[in-house]
Amino acid sequence: MANSVYVRRYSQAVFNIALQAKELNRWQSDLRKIASLVKDDALFALLQNPELDFDNKARVLSERLGDINPQALKLVSLLMTKGRLDMIGDIADEYQRLLDNYRGVEGAEVAEVTTAIPLDDEDRLKLAQRLTTIVGKPVVLKPKVDSSLIGGIIIRIGDKLIDGSIRSKLEALKNELVRR
Repeated sequence: MANSVYVRRYSQAVFNIALQAKELNRWQSDLRKIASLVKDDALFALLQNPELDFDNKARVLSERLGDINPQALKLVSLLMTKGRLDMIGDIADEYQRLLDNYRGVEGAEVAEVTTAIPLDDEDRLKLAQRLTTIVGKPVVLKPKVDSSLIGGIIIRIGDKLIDGSIRSKLEALKNELVRR
């Protein structure tokens, strides 16, 4: 219960900062990048290690995150010092909800999009527009990265699945060759 209060507070603060700076999309992208990075168990353990000093943790993070909003890096640093880094995924989700409400896409379909490499903002926007046309109502992307796909994309909207991954095509080819 207490964590959800913190998640809402951090998300709302981040949203207000992003709105004021007119960087809604950049914050959305940065929060997703941070949340996916923190899912790496080894990195998360390293960042939680009390024996590693703060400067080294910050250096590792900035190296792994690359080009990221300096304020987003400060958010990660704050969460690390408060022992709340595990909340970053929930903060990213809540930020997405606030962003969707702000943009008026409350009744939108959620499309889980899995790719081998992260989509940049332009590709994400084009894909969302294309899926909105196909589905007939606004679509909000929930991107994931799975390097085992090799290439291509997997899209899940509700109970529909579109699998255009190289992995599945290779699997189908293998099955076809086995049958012959």
